[in-house]
Amino acid sequence: MIRTTSTLSCMKFSRPEARSWRCPPAPTEVRDFHAGLPGYAPTPLTELPALAAELGIGRLFVKDESSRLGLPAFKALGASWAVHRVLQHQSGQVTLTTATDGNHGRAVARMARLHGQRAHVFVPNTVPAQAIEAIRAENAEVTVVDGTYDDAVAMAAKADGILVQDMGWPGYEEIPAWIVEGYGTLCHEIDDQLDEEPDLVVIPVGVGSFAQAVITHYRGRDSRTRLLAVEPDKAACVLESLRAGDLRTIPTSETMMAGLNCGTPSATSWPYLRNGLDAAVSISEAECAQALKDLHAQNVHSGPCGAAPLAGLRALRDDLGELATVVLISTEGRP
Repeated sequence: MIRTTSTLSCMKFSRPEARSWRCPPAPTEVRDFHAGLPGYAPTPLTELPALAAELGIGRLFVKDESSRLGLPAFKALGASWAVHRVLQHQSGQVTLTTATDGNHGRAVARMARLHGQRAHVFVPNTVPAQAIEAIRAENAEVTVVDGTYDDAVAMAAKADGILVQDMGWPGYEEIPAWIVEGYGTLCHEIDDQLDEEPDLVVIPVGVGSFAQAVITHYRGRDSRTRLLAVEPDKAACVLESLRAGDLRTIPTSETMMAGLNCGTPSATSWPYLRNGLDAAVSISEAECAQALKDLHAQNVHSGPCGAAPLAGLRALRDDLGELATVVLISTEGRP
């Protein structure tokens, strides 16, 4: 049974039967690949007892992705594996193209530079100047698109080069799947760092590729873990699609959660999102700002996208019942 709720402060979706859905498990060789990279180390899983007490949760943890392979976000996991796979099939110099709200493009540009390749990154005009400069610092060409993230994706797909995009559509599926596989290393680390399976994992969502990786990890095995997706109320494309029952494109507006400012879910992720998420919720800018402040007070240096899970957990707490162990995934550090 699907349940949808809309209030002035947020929109909600729930699918109680999601825990019974199953998908094939992710490949196992990706984690070994990451372990062999220079600078690889598992990111911290930090316990937050004060916030757990506030929320009436037994134990609350945050997976802190503020430093991952020398970059301030988890995106390096997907980009490194996908670029590795792409270059296995290439000889000589190529140009890797991509569109981004910030962190993915920087990660692709970093991997291109490390492999002696070129990168051309397309960004919507809402991306902050400092994020653009960080991409250029990786020796990438940057094109600012007068439009949305979806417009930037369309331009990147038409550009000369090999598209390394974390969003799939019919006919473009293999490389997004590699990116999703790369993200799975984060979930394996959580398994190693916790002494029990969590009751709930809370995931910030843009186009849904990272959520697909988390869903695959838990729905690819016998698991009781519930999965909650969190989006900005200004760009809740996955939530709107879940409520409608099919893939939707929505208009978006500027949000402090720039990396989640996406108007269309990934078509390759959609079957996983539709079937494997227990719940989804949208949050306001004010709710995200408060969560950001509270995480910083706990010495967790999240950026706005990374703080979204705490805000989403708060927004939906009354609907979630008893919770012994919860993991928030903070996908980025401070800008």
